[in-house]
Amino acid sequence: MAEEKFRIESDLLGELQVPANAYYGVQTQRGINNYKISNTKMSDYPEFVISIAYVKLAAAEANRALGQLDDKVADAISQACREIIDGKFHENFPVDMIQGGAGTSVNMNANEVIANRALEIMGYERGDYQHCSPNDHVNCAQSTNDAYPTAIRYAFIRMNKGLVESLKSLIETFRMKAEEFKDVIKMGRTQLQDAVPMTAGQEFGAFANNLEEEIANLERNVRLLFEINMGGTAIGTGLNATPGFTDLCTAKMSEFTGEKFLAADDLVEATPDTGAYVSYSAALKRLAVKLSKTCNDLRLMASGPRCGLHEINLPPMAPGSSIMPGKVNPVIPEVTNQVCFKVIGNDTAICFAAEAGQLQLNVMEPVITECLFESITWLTRVIDTLKEKCVKGITVNREHCLEMVKNSIGIVTALNPHIGYKNSTKIAKEALETNRSVYDLVLEKGILTKEKLDEILDPANMLKPQV
Repeated sequence: MAEEKFRIESDLLGELQVPANAYYGVQTQRGINNYKISNTKMSDYPEFVISIAYVKLAAAEANRALGQLDDKVADAISQACREIIDGKFHENFPVDMIQGGAGTSVNMNANEVIANRALEIMGYERGDYQHCSPNDHVNCAQSTNDAYPTAIRYAFIRMNKGLVESLKSLIETFRMKAEEFKDVIKMGRTQLQDAVPMTAGQEFGAFANNLEEEIANLERNVRLLFEINMGGTAIGTGLNATPGFTDLCTAKMSEFTGEKFLAADDLVEATPDTGAYVSYSAALKRLAVKLSKTCNDLRLMASGPRCGLHEINLPPMAPGSSIMPGKVNPVIPEVTNQVCFKVIGNDTAICFAAEAGQLQLNVMEPVITECLFESITWLTRVIDTLKEKCVKGITVNREHCLEMVKNSIGIVTALNPHIGYKNSTKIAKEALETNRSVYDLVLEKGILTKEKLDEILDPANMLKPQV
């Protein structure tokens, strides 16, 4: 086994060994040493790495235009950034997502990787920072406190697009099932008690419509993330940034990404503000709540097969018990529920972290970042799983659903306009107590003719308002 080689780098705290073949440097190495917390690394979220590379690219080109970087250095930094955007060197972003320092380890990780790759491009050795410095050149006119939030905002924007596409696909699958089940009459329920008839198509159509509202809500809240604070540097005063950097860097971000970023009107206000994350997390939570409720319904409707509702059949995905032969569990709705619980919990953590900001900075942004990345990623994956491994394969037990409607006390509701609520209540009570049908009791008591009763109690006539 070949002995690992190191190079020596130094910072404020002294010298430290860094793997010779690493593009990161001493401050990244300190981050690796200090934070062995979540076992989730920056490189686990490629969109994050790509987004911070876009930030550094925009900053480099703005600094070039403002005369703060010469063309040789700016060219090398820009090339390094574009290579990272194209997917290279991501393994060189190993810092833990949960860290102290308000994201400084993440920012310096990016600065060091870009600087060392730029040095290579210019023909120098890694670590020869006099020619391209992580701080003086790559981080020129920036601080962690503007570069880090700008990067995570763009990453969330990118990831939200994937989430919305997955959600749209799930909604369309529910709509296909609504069409497939449009003529399947079943019993509607309130408080888990028999209510009035409906169709399985109406129920699945409602699932689709309920989730479709969340697309607009996600898009509405993601727009808050387009306001960025580049050029605010440490606390929003713009110390060490060249006049004009804020507007130019924001314009470069928009140019390179194709998105419409806006420079915050008040950078001092924007630097510690985490309100956009709270709002976007709330949108994810709202989606999670609705998705979980939908899965609760699917599990109830599929309960049985002999002693439950047994209205629908979910695709069997795995044996359901190590001791009960023949048992198959609704594992895909179950895992969806659990992901939704995690998203709801993450939202609580985000709210606490947002509240914990003090004075000119919120140092809790790393946990906000990790929670949002996790929520978006898990939701996207589980929505795809729910669609492919559950909703697509759902079938309905048509005859069983119809039989339950015929035997239900709930259809007496349709008699209200014809015999009055009081008489309808008496019929319902007697039917329940004697285990007889509403139909037989109405005929026996001579309240309505058979022809009229058949017309009123036809389940198909109870699926929409009657003239």
